[in-house]
Amino acid sequence: MVTIHLADNEPGDLVVPADDRGLAYGDGLFETILVHNGVPQLLEAHCCRLLEGAARLGIPLTAEELQQALARVSHRMSAVPARQVLKLLLTRGSGGRGYRPPASPGPRLITSVMPAPPEPPEAGVAVVISEIPLTVNPRLAGIKSLNRLEQVMASRAMPDDCYEALMCGEQGDLREGTRTALLYLWQGRWFTPPRDRVAVRSIMLSHVEYGLSREGVPVSEGELFPAQCWQPEFGGLFLLNSVIGAVPVQTLDGRKLPRPEQLATIVSLAKQPEEFR
Repeated sequence: MVTIHLADNEPGDLVVPADDRGLAYGDGLFETILVHNGVPQLLEAHCCRLLEGAARLGIPLTAEELQQALARVSHRMSAVPARQVLKLLLTRGSGGRGYRPPASPGPRLITSVMPAPPEPPEAGVAVVISEIPLTVNPRLAGIKSLNRLEQVMASRAMPDDCYEALMCGEQGDLREGTRTALLYLWQGRWFTPPRDRVAVRSIMLSHVEYGLSREGVPVSEGELFPAQCWQPEFGGLFLLNSVIGAVPVQTLDGRKLPRPEQLATIVSLAKQPEEFR
């Protein structure tokens, strides 16, 4: 059975035991969800990703338990009309010998609500290419695990005047940002890096892709190399995640990128909650 903890973001509010496997080994998952006017956005998709990730890791969590946690934190989301962020953090709990987990774990699900970060400028953001490579274990690809050291190191090395750092695969192809998915225009068509080569399956990318498909605009998968960004066939690049929505990249490593076509369409789709479909 999952133990549900509500964090009030106050000192001493929540004490995680030192033997918690999420703390010791990064043995767990998390979701970061935008809350607008008290309503969590794209909630169903986030819950599905968390449940899928838990199943893949062998952490027992039911949809009913997840709904109980959401019900217990709902009053905190509705208390503040401003933009907020709901974080769900699931660990396998305590126990086991070293890395080997217990046969019957007692997971912990920690919920917290905090103010949302400022929205990025509509005109676009400055981005750099990180020297920290992205490695993706096929068994873990797509889930949002607590193991984020590569992203931490890439963020740590990012210049203060940049919004995001893009991480590359072993062939030098751009895969994703430290906290964002990529959507780019190449030869008049929308593409995203192959989904089996990125660390996290983006909820916002799937949401925008669904919206584009309703308008008859497909999104294909294709490798993106830095050299492509300076070619005439390149039409622009977006960063996407569930908190910021979609924002165009204005400069990459100090060089200006083209303003994407359908910019208003992409930004508008990213702002539509799931219920509007």
